[in-house]
Amino acid sequence: MGSDDAKKVIVYSTNWCAYCKMAKQYLASKGVAVEEKNIEEDPEAHKELLDKIGGNFRGVPVIDIAGTIILGFDRAKIDAAIRTLV
Repeated sequence: MGSDDAKKVIVYSTNWCAYCKMAKQYLASKGVAVEEKNIEEDPEAHKELLDKIGGNFRGVPVIDIAGTIILGFDRAKIDAAIRTLV
């Protein structure tokens, strides 16, 4: 994993997910650049997500902050994980 990957933030989302939109807006408000991967439109993103969470899919958003996986929109966990990006 390169240094770029170590600081990467990915939000796995769907078109209909309100919490996904909230998570992306929250991260943007914190100045965090996000790569969005829509698991409905991108089969590779869906497979990648399942690989990261061990195939136990329970919903979106799933947020990968430099390798820390956060299930759902959890501000406290997001805040803790983005502190590691500095």
